[in-house]
Amino acid sequence: MEIRFEHSKKEVSRMTTEELRESFLVKNLMQADKLTTVYSHYDRTIVGGVKPVNTEVTLDNHPELRAEYFLERREIGIINVGGSGVVVADGVTYNVEKMSCVYLGKGTKDVSFKSVDAENPAVYYLLSNPAHANYPNRLMTKEEAAPVQLGDITTSNKRTIYKYIHLDGIRSCQLVMGLTVLETGSVWNSIPPHTHTRRTEVYFYFDLPENQRLFHFMGEPQATKSLVMQNHDAVISPPWSVHFGCGTSNYAFIWGMAGENQVYTDMDPLAVVDVK
Repeated sequence: MEIRFEHSKKEVSRMTTEELRESFLVKNLMQADKLTTVYSHYDRTIVGGVKPVNTEVTLDNHPELRAEYFLERREIGIINVGGSGVVVADGVTYNVEKMSCVYLGKGTKDVSFKSVDAENPAVYYLLSNPAHANYPNRLMTKEEAAPVQLGDITTSNKRTIYKYIHLDGIRSCQLVMGLTVLETGSVWNSIPPHTHTRRTEVYFYFDLPENQRLFHFMGEPQATKSLVMQNHDAVISPPWSVHFGCGTSNYAFIWGMAGENQVYTDMDPLAVVDVK
């Protein structure tokens, strides 16, 4: 597990492109038959990926957690962005299709990930945060996530939002999680831009063609910086940072937050004309 510490706003403002990428961009999450994790000290969020192809992969503990098992004091959200898969948690089997979500609460001891077909493996994106209360484990399909359409094709941001882990969906201690799918011809996400100093947010981009790229914007609203990203990259957004992007093609992305509260609408919006 890679460990990353926080950076001040002043420090980030002076970073080179490579320093910015080393600090906030998360690459190579999806490696065959391997659990890959990054521990960020922003709200102690763990970003992870699992792509079981030929073997079953377990959610192994790490010494840095100082715990008997991974979810002893944590909760986790799992969203599959690949082929059909199976998640087994303390002996309970969850059949996880593409864009379905599994929430596992504090105290879940044994977790494993499998694919139904090695030729079309499951691709699991993981997001975990500390938890101080127990909530039931649960599976939710994208059809159950009450999809909502937002945006407009005239502004190139027509999209469908699926909310999974939130106050009116799967209940959790502090994790909030869902995903957004942009329609063909739409490329801008999270417009109008916003910040929320009470919560860290992580984006994971998927279904972006391999020969296309995504320009993700972060930093203070009047001093933005950009990261060029590709399919299955994730990016960590500090609470003080904006987080929005534009692709050279349409795509989808998973958003996840943790921090002071779980109110989905807790945002400090910015007018597009005020972003610099």
